[in-house]
Amino acid sequence: MYWCQPFLVIFVVDKKTNITMGKSTHFFGQPVYGQLIRSLDRDKIIEMSRKNGGEKYVKSFDGYTHLLTMLFAVIMRFDSLREIEAAMTAEVRKLHHIGIEKVPKRSTLSDANARRSEKFFEGVYRDLYDCNKDKLSSDSRRNGCEEWIKRLRIIDSTTISLFSNAIFKGVGRHPKTGRKKGGIKVHSVIHANEGVPCDVQFTSAATNDSFMLTPNYYQHNEIVAMDRAYINYEKFEELTEKNVVYVTKMKKNLTYEILVDCMDMNADGKMEYREQVVVFRKEGISHIARIITYVDIKKGKQPKLISLLTNDFDMPQETLVAIYRRRWQIESLFKQIKQNFPLRYFYGESANAIKIQIWVTLIANMLLSLLQCSLERSWSFSGLATMVRIFLMYYLNLHTFLNQPDADLKIMLELVAEAPPGETENE
Repeated sequence: MYWCQPFLVIFVVDKKTNITMGKSTHFFGQPVYGQLIRSLDRDKIIEMSRKNGGEKYVKSFDGYTHLLTMLFAVIMRFDSLREIEAAMTAEVRKLHHIGIEKVPKRSTLSDANARRSEKFFEGVYRDLYDCNKDKLSSDSRRNGCEEWIKRLRIIDSTTISLFSNAIFKGVGRHPKTGRKKGGIKVHSVIHANEGVPCDVQFTSAATNDSFMLTPNYYQHNEIVAMDRAYINYEKFEELTEKNVVYVTKMKKNLTYEILVDCMDMNADGKMEYREQVVVFRKEGISHIARIITYVDIKKGKQPKLISLLTNDFDMPQETLVAIYRRRWQIESLFKQIKQNFPLRYFYGESANAIKIQIWVTLIANMLLSLLQCSLERSWSFSGLATMVRIFLMYYLNLHTFLNQPDADLKIMLELVAEAPPGETENE
């Protein structure tokens, strides 16, 4: 028995009959990368690049090739332009199958990251999202099936440190050098039943989060979950007038007048929920809200009191607590992106190059999320990203392989079990 490539081709040779078993069940005529980017329309993408001025004076490195090169680098988690060029050169014969005719030089990619507008990559991301959001929301295994899930939007931001204050104004200090850290803040909004950002904005790390809370952006009967950085009475009042529910965590220093105060006790005589109706008054604004206080119990940690602020007076306390806990979905998304894609090193020093890499990272995250919810077999995102990275340029059927990754092993064991007795048994 001889193995040529793991999971790809198995040759089983019988010494007596000299019969050779051929290719594995997963062999395919296109690399995994080509199958992953199948939803990207080359003509549409080049037209989008042209509208953003990205095709002026371009001979061969068009917007589509630029996008595919960056996607290749991000999925493979390369840290430098040198790594990108070397790896693509090694796979030069396979690149033709995915639409890349020539390996770009480091200088070519560097110049393109500085020159081609990040707005082009933003447009690709938004178009990809609009075309596939129904597929993302249909995966009930990950998204849950509660009635309010479809109405829930989650808003938050994450900061990507740059350790340079020249491009984006930073906050805080480096723990060792004491120098002020630069950083780009990625503000995101996600639908709870989709799991990828439906809206993204970039600012410097010093920008306050509350600017993203735009009441006109939300529709009647929607729910918005956020952390306490977004507390703004004027905007909360506008949300209430539009019949949009918000759920957030209380700040400790808020001042308010208590109108109603009651407490729910459990069978042991301990507090289960405390409910208050309060009014906030500031600069001519009077905003009436509801405070729900509950005991948060986590395994291995001391119980602590959590107070939630909302403008909803009808939903049960348990539902409001569940909505706020669902807010951690966006924290998990940020962690998922930072752990599986290279955002510590950038392929350019300009603001444009940094934004391009983040947009491409978000595109890669969406492509893998679409793959994840199209599979029958359950995969963790990290496990899936690792498998795709390992087999990115292999010729195997991506869906068949990921749904049945052990199929070749089963075939091999069956063939061995059915093999005729060895020569020692015939002597």
